[in-house]
Order: sequence, then structure tokens, then C-alpha cells
Amino acid sequence: MSLKIIVLAKQVPDTRNVGKDAMKADGTVNRAALPAIFNPEDLNALEQALQLKENNPGSTIHLLTMGPGRAAEIIREGLYRGADGGVLLTDRAFAGADTLATSYALACAIRKMGAYDVIICGRQAIDGDTAQVGPQVAEKLGIPQITYAEEVQTVKGGKLRVKRRLESGVEVVEGKMPLLLTVNGSADDCRPRNAKRVMKYKYAKTITEKQNANVDYTDMFDSRPYLNLVEWGVADVNADLVQVGLSGSPTKVKKIENVVFQAKENLVLSSSDLDIDHLMFELIENHTIG
Repeated sequence: MSLKIIVLAKQVPDTRNVGKDAMKADGTVNRAALPAIFNPEDLNALEQALQLKENNPGSTIHLLTMGPGRAAEIIREGLYRGADGGVLLTDRAFAGADTLATSYALACAIRKMGAYDVIICGRQAIDGDTAQVGPQVAEKLGIPQITYAEEVQTVKGGKLRVKRRLESGVEVVEGKMPLLLTVNGSADDCRPRNAKRVMKYKYAKTITEKQNANVDYTDMFDSRPYLNLVEWGVADVNADLVQVGLSGSPTKVKKIENVVFQAKENLVLSSSDLDIDHLMFELIENHTIG
């Protein structure tokens, strides 16, 4: 059977390069100061979607991402790998959203996107590590969810059979569509870009990107409609301004501190039992162990 698949993906700051300017004074992430990447577990989710598409001819994949204008790069990355389209949810009113406000905005956008069979997203984003957005979206849409998914095994009778990877082991469950999956980082890595698709979609842009580029490619975009990326704001998805952005976010960051670990003392040990006993005594005495 053919499936209509939506992949929720997020452009996140590269946490390997966090510096002193990573946070703003109001406690929100200063995304402009950090390199942006495709959230790793969302790439795992995209791969699961691509495998579903391959195993179910006629299926389609559309990405949905929320963020500033530059987050359109996430949609292009999805197109390069095999997705069919995408939507960028962007508006100043969305800025500063916590998981509650983010899931509300995404749910509004999904309703506007129309009928779907499966929503797939990564378990969590590396900039928040909350693992809350996926389950909250499912709750707001009133659909079942399967979390910690590692592999979609079968699609049969309107149900997905999914292998979950848990701390205590593995379990296999079934869920009736439409449903939402959150995918672990232990799932298959996402395939690389396809060179032909990169050539086809490298000029794909949102309306804002076209305006900012200040280059007249009108004829090209008119003749190749697949290059026109969809961009929606608050009004487009009929969202309540009170429930989006900072106004819709009950989570408030009180304080951010940069912690830098430095070695203050060095101790050189020989292989003698006496030195090792002395070290163990010190570690126990200062409560490092024991």
C-alpha cells in the first residue's frame, strides 16, 4: 500500500562547537552564533521514511521543519536524499518556543498539510535533549505513538509492526495508522545525498530566500515548480498567537553557566602496591569514590 509520510526534522546548533556566546541574555539559544546541522536522530527518522517509501511503491515523503529562514536547508537535504517535498514553518512569532509551543505549531501545520499515514521524527534534538516534541505532537493530533523505534518491520492491514530499542532490551509492537514514530539513534544511518537529486534540487528555495537573493530566476521557478519550497507563518496554519513562541512557552530558563573542567593537580604513580593503596585512600577520603 502507498503511504503519505511526514518527517519532522529540525535544524540544530552543532553542540560540538558551543562557546561563550551560545546563549542570549533571556536564556534562549543564540542560534546565529553556532553552526547549524541536521539533527542527527532526525536523519535516522528520514532513513526509516525512505525505506518505507521504497518498500511501499507510490508512497510520498514530505518534511516539516520549524525555524528561521536558513532552516530551509533541512528541506533541501531531505530532497537530496529522496524526499518529495517539504514545508518550512517560519515566523518571528515562533521564536523562543519550548517543546509545548513547538508541538502546538507543528500540529497546526500537519493539519494544514492534509491526510497522512505516518509521522516520523527523531527521538530527541541535541539542543534540548527532552524527547518531548514527538509525543506531544501525537497527543495534540489525537493519534497513537510508538517511541524508541529502531526498525519498521512490516506494513500490513493498516498497521505498522515496529521494533523498539529500550534500555532493558528489544520489543516488537504494532500500531494502527495514522500514527507517529520517534526513532532512536541506533536505527539505520541515513543514506548520503544522491548526486542527481542534488543537481535537480540545489536551486530549490522558499519565497523569502528568493527575495533575499535578489536574483531574477522567475522563469526557472515557473517552469520547474518543484523548486518552490513551501513557507508558512502563523496565519497560514491558523495558529493562536498566545500558544506559540515565548508567550506559549511555560518553560523558562533561569540561569545558564559555562562549566570548564581544568586539571589542577597531577599525580604520577608507579606500579607499586603502596602507591596504588595511597591513591585509593585519597579518593575515598575526598569522597570521589566510596
